[in-house]
Amino acid sequence: MLYQSTRGGSKKISFGEAIIKGIADDGGLYVPETIPKVGPEFIASLAGMGYADTAAHIIRPFAGSFSDAEVRECAGLAYNERSFSSPDVTPLHKLDDRLSVMELFHGPTSAFKDVALQLLPPMLTKSLKKTGVKESVAILVATSGDTGKAALEGFSDVPGVSILVFYPKNGVSEAQKLQMITQGGGNVAVAAVDGNFDDAQTGVKAIFADADANRRLREQGLLLSSANSINWGRLMPQIVYYFRAYATLLNRGDIINGEKICFVVPTGNFGNILAGWYAREMGLPVSRFICASNSNKVLTDFISTGVYDRKRNFMVTMSPAMDILISSNLERLLYELSGRDSASVVRWMGELAANGGYDVGGLVHGKIAGLFYGGYATEAETAAAVRDTYIRYGYLMDTHTAVGMHVLREHRGADGVGKCVVVATASPYKFAKDVYCAINDVDNMDGGVSAGAGMTADGGVSADDGISASDGISIDDSISADDIECIELLSRADGAPPVPAPLQNLRARPVRHFAETQKAQMKETALNLLTELNCRYKTEGADTENAD
Repeated sequence: MLYQSTRGGSKKISFGEAIIKGIADDGGLYVPETIPKVGPEFIASLAGMGYADTAAHIIRPFAGSFSDAEVRECAGLAYNERSFSSPDVTPLHKLDDRLSVMELFHGPTSAFKDVALQLLPPMLTKSLKKTGVKESVAILVATSGDTGKAALEGFSDVPGVSILVFYPKNGVSEAQKLQMITQGGGNVAVAAVDGNFDDAQTGVKAIFADADANRRLREQGLLLSSANSINWGRLMPQIVYYFRAYATLLNRGDIINGEKICFVVPTGNFGNILAGWYAREMGLPVSRFICASNSNKVLTDFISTGVYDRKRNFMVTMSPAMDILISSNLERLLYELSGRDSASVVRWMGELAANGGYDVGGLVHGKIAGLFYGGYATEAETAAAVRDTYIRYGYLMDTHTAVGMHVLREHRGADGVGKCVVVATASPYKFAKDVYCAINDVDNMDGGVSAGAGMTADGGVSADDGISASDGISIDDSISADDIECIELLSRADGAPPVPAPLQNLRARPVRHFAETQKAQMKETALNLLTELNCRYKTEGADTENAD
């Protein structure tokens, strides 16, 4: 299996090389030369497997020169009881006969990125050995909140690898920020960007394309790579959990083999939902993907019209990981649905960079509209979905998953949808204040409290369960507790799950990373921090006590 660039200007390379490089020299994204196909018998066989075995079977056809044993070893290192609190890794929580929630947040950072970023480090390490690369790898990441921490956790103290994460200074939750800036490991660095996620992502892509930056790093024996989903090694493992969800439904007897189901995916960068599309192309029976956006509804509008237009106000929302106007992974879908027409992809991406948008035309748009439904949720609708799901099912969900739940309900009202799986991307405790305010019908924007405050999971209101000043509500009925304090408050809700270990005692952890940068200075900041990490590693080795 070889890999080629969506923009056609780079030679085909091996699986290992694609993982190491992350992004092609022509600025395109690597995709497999062919998409492996599986049939009903293969899908049925997954129903009796554990997660690691399932992952090995799905990934093996993509993995080129990796042997069966090497793939199984990597999967075993990634998916085990040390890394994931659930033995199912991505358990399926049944809400009713037609609706389940796939929980992707039981890993070491309580977010869905863990599922891929526990597998990428062992795969990258083996790829370096198999390709004979002598340089150390410098991983550069832009994050809207969850990728950064998951990448830091996955690569912390991995020999021969250093990692730098850029995050938008005011564009992540307090819990996400604390998880990153307290990260240990002698080979990790974190920097806040004075801008939004698109600014951070654009800056990172510019560094990859900067010949001077790459030359200066190579002089130090460093080779740039990425842990964002622009790296096929990050996207590929996400294909697995779509098969896993289907196999679980088969095990339960909720579906028969071959029956098509619908997946609802809250997404901003289009990577998570694209992994589902690749699963469908492999042979997974999927009727439709519901692409759920927040108020930054660039994907909703694109799916509706075929015109991508990022020229709009950037909205800061309670679902910050989706506060994105440039959806990088959409490039892969356009490449595939255009018949792998690199020239068209180059033109569209050029128009996006120069003019802020592009029109894919009727043929490609028709293919997209036939398989994807796009919808969005306002802030009020997101909060209502958190609250309504809690009242109806006694189930707590985070704000991103709530966006998906709202769009599903909206779509079901307009167009009948069969059995559905909502992809839950993060623990509700990562966005505790917004979730806490939502289930208690408190307006987190202006502090107002409605008559419904204190609702229990069954929709009742109890004086004993009402919100009091001691629970974080001040005398004037406005929230006084902050996001971290609300983790404790939220844990007291009826039916609330235990607070995940990665989110406990965040404020007690020492802050290790203080760097900040302007957008225009990201290149020099990256070179300085990566140089420092490289020098430290050469002189001290990976030392978790020297991680600041």
